[in-house]
Amino acid sequence: MNLIRFCISIPAELSNRFDKLIRKKKYGNRSEAIRDLIRGSLIEEEIAYNRAVVGIVSLLYNHHKRELSEKLTKLQHSHHQMIISAMHVHLDQDNCMEVIILKGNSQEIKNLGDVLIATKGVKHGSIYLTSTGKDLK
Repeated sequence: MNLIRFCISIPAELSNRFDKLIRKKKYGNRSEAIRDLIRGSLIEEEIAYNRAVVGIVSLLYNHHKRELSEKLTKLQHSHHQMIISAMHVHLDQDNCMEVIILKGNSQEIKNLGDVLIATKGVKHGSIYLTSTGKDLK
């Protein structure tokens, strides 16, 4: 990998705050922190432009809720081409968590995640999207 060096000028107060953040997040140096900020912006672009990404949809629900498990399973089966893996965890006597890993265009993943989360009986859900990593160095 070819590395380049470049110089930036920023206000001292901004630099001081950034250095505090670097220490808090345990970065070894500014370069690695800046590389991660750049990668984060590039990933946001991939997501915004509906490119191929991977995502995690997490669901928290009461498995006693009538027909909920069947509805969630049916939705996943109807989108099987996007689903890489799913994990079901029994949290206690009543509550379950499901974590679904998906690959596809960002909007498709968001749409499916929204439908799963909005399914009656789901107590909480979230969607996390990131890059496939293919174009990141």
